[in-house]
Amino acid sequence: MMKETAEQTALFLLQVKAVKLNSEHPFTWASGRKSPIYCDNRVTLSYPEIRTFIRQRFVDTINEYFGDVDVIAGVATGGIAQGALVAQELGKPFVYVRSEEKKHGLTNQIEGEIHAGQSVVVIEDLVSTGKSSLIAVHALREKGCNVKGMAAIFTYGLQVAADNFQNADVELHTLTDYDTLIAVAHSQEYVRPDQLDSLAQWRINPEKWSDDHMNM
Repeated sequence: MMKETAEQTALFLLQVKAVKLNSEHPFTWASGRKSPIYCDNRVTLSYPEIRTFIRQRFVDTINEYFGDVDVIAGVATGGIAQGALVAQELGKPFVYVRSEEKKHGLTNQIEGEIHAGQSVVVIEDLVSTGKSSLIAVHALREKGCNVKGMAAIFTYGLQVAADNFQNADVELHTLTDYDTLIAVAHSQEYVRPDQLDSLAQWRINPEKWSDDHMNM
């Protein structure tokens, strides 16, 4: 079921162009780095069939790996809608976590009602380095919550993310990942065979790949 879920999720992301692949004309990320992949999983919310599939796979993941939980938390902004859908399906309270405290009003970082001692699963749409995702985990732990772990739609599978989650002692489960996405993209002819090596090299060393493609 895990392999089937990963492949179907990857196919959905490719079909609706939530993920775009182009190693010849790289995308520029907010960091300025070049990348052969651009991911915006919020696109999936516009497709009821895909939205429902993702919601249910999240529910299955939570039930299998984390068991009963008191609260579902979404990471702002991409994890808010996904998290709310999951919380509704599970009949659980929902909160979302900002990257930092608001500069006005009540200066909340966590929006919604949550209390020390409650168990939480965090929902994220995308994991790159894990930095922003783990900020949310830290905020919840500061509140005294027991963060059981995180579930995300997609991960780039970068080593820096694996190290960050391990160091933070956070269990992460994703519906699909970069390697599965590339395999599905190849089988469905979203990419050519001659592009596979470049796509693989990016995941191994994204900084070097970016430097090599900076002037493209």
